[in-house]
Amino acid sequence: MIYIGCYTAASGGNGVGVTAVRREASGEFTKVGELALPSPSWLCRHPSADVLYAALESDEGAVASIDLGGFAVLDIVPTGGSSPCHLAVTHDERFLLCANYGSGSLAVFGLAADGRITGRTDLVVHEGSGPHPDRQEAAHVHMAVPLDTPQGTLVSAVDLGTDEIRSYRLSVVGTLEPAGASAMPPGTGPRQLVRRPGTDLAYVAGELAGTVVTVRESPLGVFTPLEVTRATRTPYEDGPNYVAHLEVVGDRLYVSNRGPDCVTEFDLTGEQLTAVADHPCGAFPRHFSLVAGTCHVAAQLDDAIVSFPMGGGPATRYATGSPTCVIPG
Repeated sequence: MIYIGCYTAASGGNGVGVTAVRREASGEFTKVGELALPSPSWLCRHPSADVLYAALESDEGAVASIDLGGFAVLDIVPTGGSSPCHLAVTHDERFLLCANYGSGSLAVFGLAADGRITGRTDLVVHEGSGPHPDRQEAAHVHMAVPLDTPQGTLVSAVDLGTDEIRSYRLSVVGTLEPAGASAMPPGTGPRQLVRRPGTDLAYVAGELAGTVVTVRESPLGVFTPLEVTRATRTPYEDGPNYVAHLEVVGDRLYVSNRGPDCVTEFDLTGEQLTAVADHPCGAFPRHFSLVAGTCHVAAQLDDAIVSFPMGGGPATRYATGSPTCVIPG
C-alpha cells in the first residue's frame, strides 16, 4: 500500500484528500480508497499502530488521525498554529510532533498505545527573521526531527524563516525545554534535516539557496555547518531551485529539486558530497519515497506520482491532483 497526500482547493490545489493505492506487480497503481480532507500536505505513519496522521495545511491548522484498517477518519484536532507542514512520531511512540509553518511554532501531542491523539502537551513559538524579504519575514518551522538519546528524546526543529535549527529536550510529560540553537548560512532557508546513521554528520535542505548544507552534530542537538553544496549535479540557471525533500539510503543522499525538476543522487563515500546523477521526475517534486529500489515522486505541478527504478528503466505515472506527499504503508 502507498498513501498520497495533496493540496486541495483550500490551498489552491486540485486534489481531493488522502488517497490509498495498491502497487501491483506490474508497477501500476490501483486506487483502493480516498478520504476528502482539506489539504493533507504531509502524511506520517505510526510505527506500530494501524494509524496514519495527516497535517491539514490551512490557516486554522489541524491534524487528522486515520484508521488504516477501515480507512476512516478517527479524529481531527487543532495544532495550535497555522499551516502545519510536517509530522513525526517519537521513537517511544508516546508523542506526535507537528511543525506549524505559518505561525512558526512547534506543537507536541500525546499518543495512546493505539495511536489515538490524547491532547496537546506543549506549544513553543519561534521568533526571528532572515534576509529573504518574502519568505523570511518571520519564523517558519518546517520540520521537527526526534532523536532517541540516553538522556531521553531530543527534538531538532528546522526553521526556514530564521535560518536556524533549534533543539529541545522533550520531557516524559511532553513539554519542551530549549537545548540550543544552531545558525545556518544566511538565506539558506533550511527546510529539512536528515542524519547520516552511524556518524555525527547530517544534511540540511536549503530551500531558498538551492543548496545542501553538510553539518556536524556535536554535541547532540548542536549543528555546525561544514560545507555548502549545490543541490543538483548540473547547474540550473532558469530560475530558483526550491530544494524540498532529503533521504539517506546507505551511502547515498537523495534530494528533490523543484525548478530543475529532478531527484539528485549524491555519493557519501568521499570526504565531500559528490553529485552523481540528476534523475528527471516530473514537475515540482515536493516529496518522494524510496521503496525497494523504486523512487515514487509527488510531482505536484504534473498532477501525478512519477515512479522510476533507481537503477534505470522506464517511469510509470499515476494521475492524482496536486500531490505533495507519498509514503509506503
